[in-house]
Amino acid sequence: MDKTEILRGDITTLDIDAIVNAANTTLLGGGGVDGAIHRAAGPELLAECRTLGGCEPGQAKITRGYDLSARFVIHTVGPIWRGGTHDEARTLANCYRNSLKLAAENEIRTIAFPAISCGAYGYPIEEAAGIAFKTTREFLAMSDEIQKVIFVVWGEDVYNAYRKNL
Repeated sequence: MDKTEILRGDITTLDIDAIVNAANTTLLGGGGVDGAIHRAAGPELLAECRTLGGCEPGQAKITRGYDLSARFVIHTVGPIWRGGTHDEARTLANCYRNSLKLAAENEIRTIAFPAISCGAYGYPIEEAAGIAFKTTREFLAMSDEIQKVIFVVWGEDVYNAYRKNL
């Protein structure tokens, strides 16, 4: 599938249409990718996020990118892993599906995702990677608006899990 690729690195440095933020429900910043995106985008991102009223797990909201190279940030809230018996897989798939849908609606052609829920939220990496690729493939098969999806990961374990799914 030539519309997807995997990169190891810092999602905040990409010069593309949109990056996805693995946010918390407040959308007001946090640790990991969320904190890095807020720091790199500058205080205007936090100010805009304050107007959005938060975000439920599986949903997505869009803001400008401010000081980032990316024009937009799509914020999505992944599920907290609780053993797989609390609809986590469906919620995680909705993160990708709703982010891609929002991107298409906003004429975004290139988008980058982090490994949603794989950090502090504890989602098993292999399972999460499988859901990310399956959901993205399904969306791209039904929509031609998105030209490129980049999965940007940090650690070697996450990179290897994503490579297996590519």
